[in-house]
Amino acid sequence: MHFAIVGAGIVGLCTAWELRQRGHTVTVYDPNPVSEASFAAAGMLAPVSEVVWDQPNLYPLMQRSKKLYPEFARSVAEASGMDVGYLTSETLVCAGDSADRVTLNELTELQEHIGQVHRLSAREARAMEPALGPGVVGAVHIPGDHQIDPRKFCAALLSLLGDAVVREAVEDVDKLTADHVIVAAGLAQIGGVPTLPVRPVYGDVLRLDVPEYLQPLVTRTVRAVVRGRPVYVVPRGDGTIVLGATSREDSPGVSAEGVHQLLRDAHHIIPGLWQCTINEMTARARPGSPDDVPMIGRVSEHVTVSTGYFRHGILLSVVGAKLTADIALGKPVDPETQRAIDPFRFKEHS
Repeated sequence: MHFAIVGAGIVGLCTAWELRQRGHTVTVYDPNPVSEASFAAAGMLAPVSEVVWDQPNLYPLMQRSKKLYPEFARSVAEASGMDVGYLTSETLVCAGDSADRVTLNELTELQEHIGQVHRLSAREARAMEPALGPGVVGAVHIPGDHQIDPRKFCAALLSLLGDAVVREAVEDVDKLTADHVIVAAGLAQIGGVPTLPVRPVYGDVLRLDVPEYLQPLVTRTVRAVVRGRPVYVVPRGDGTIVLGATSREDSPGVSAEGVHQLLRDAHHIIPGLWQCTINEMTARARPGSPDDVPMIGRVSEHVTVSTGYFRHGILLSVVGAKLTADIALGKPVDPETQRAIDPFRFKEHS
């Protein structure tokens, strides 16, 4: 079969690669590949530390995608001959004060049912990451939460797909010549596709250079709750770090308040950040569904959508690609998953 895929972010590219691996022909349309949420993302593969209360339909998808990721990333790296930035460098989640420690302890009770979690004292946490400051009052070590560099990963996918990626915009799916169309265009409204309840959630993300004398500033992803606000610091293999991310639904553009908040909260956890140099500030809109679970499914006989991944687009891209491919090919999906990701599930409550 020939598939036309609208959208060349990480979800569209992973879906294209998945379908090609299954022996199908793909054409991917996007005027600016990997320029939106996938470009800004830090790339945490963190189903345990990302878990929150009251999202039971999201946990199984996150866990399943994390298990699929190593082999999927390996196949892309081997086929392309490129580094995709997959690192098994673990995660540390810290509390910034006594109130944050209560919040972290409550969340850890949920995390312990999902993956391997080790509670640490502040001293034990600093033994693992000496850059942690005196403001850290406790932590949780999550060895199974890893990371990938979305820019490297997507660059490898683009290289593999080559001329199959067409740098053109699609205004109406009915104008595409293909056996089936998959729309993985995030927030874009495309003609011939029903309007879905997708909202833009903007996130400010900073990239910083660490001075050579401080490298590595940290050796694993450090997440934290500081005065009730989440913040993360993700170290890259080249010595840089990614700092993020705010979550707001106001307007595009990098927020001065957001940048101030990120730097202040991250400095509380890792004081050495003050010695770093900001080399990039980005803000992109993440497509969110009303329940933060992706919307994946057929919207007509020849059109399947895959959107609404919100903060979990990088983590869920692999399971999303496989589910999207299965649905587009008419293969069975287990009923519970089908209900959870049904694009029309919100009509029942409207």
